[in-house]
Amino acid sequence: MAVPTTFDLTGKIALVTGASRGIGEATAKLLAAHGAHVIVSSRKIDACLDVVETIKTAGGSAEALTCHIGEMDQIEAIFSVIEAKHGRLDILINNAAANPYFGPIVDTDLGAFQKTLDVNIRGYFFMSANGARLMAKNGGGAIVNVASVNGVIPGVFQGIYSITKAAVMSMTQAFAKECAAKGVRVNALLPGATDTRFAATLLHNPTILEKALEHIPMQRVAQPDEMAGAILYLVSPTASYTTGVCLPVDGGFLLA
Repeated sequence: MAVPTTFDLTGKIALVTGASRGIGEATAKLLAAHGAHVIVSSRKIDACLDVVETIKTAGGSAEALTCHIGEMDQIEAIFSVIEAKHGRLDILINNAAANPYFGPIVDTDLGAFQKTLDVNIRGYFFMSANGARLMAKNGGGAIVNVASVNGVIPGVFQGIYSITKAAVMSMTQAFAKECAAKGVRVNALLPGATDTRFAATLLHNPTILEKALEHIPMQRVAQPDEMAGAILYLVSPTASYTTGVCLPVDGGFLLA
């Protein structure tokens, strides 16, 4: 049996959440560059349309759909639209996330706690469930959950966020085990410190950045494109026998 070793995604339908900037934007552009039709999704349509225009200008195929994954009705709505329009989904990148609170874990208020769980756990869970069901109807597909190295080593003053990312890792493996027989592969990416607006509060603080670099053997933060490359591998035919993996892309942080 020939083993596919290609990153060609021609004809694939891909949904990327949180795709208006950062890792999501970089991933949407890279998947489109390798032939996928990319559904660029986030809470704000204008930002998504900007990414779609960039993809189309580069010769790719894309469309924009809004979805706040913290809202159950919006999750149901986006999958209804995708199934009605395309009849299939081949790739799902769960990237949208919430991190509304930075401070002592014991001072986490109920609002921040609930918002983080609603997006990072409930949102990922039901996006994955809907995605896996639709993929199974058409012979399979690939899901990548963007977790974090904080799911392995909790970040200081990032308690509830870290807890949800640990849950995403467990969720990834649970879905991978049950969905494999349907041809659906489910993996997770564990980004280390990455230069995105999401992390700007931490990484643009010289004192915090200096402390962070002490624990990164490569002595630098990542760029979003470096995360997108790992995601491309995980959804591509080259990774056809890879499922249930939680892949650190962290400059060696978890080795330090």
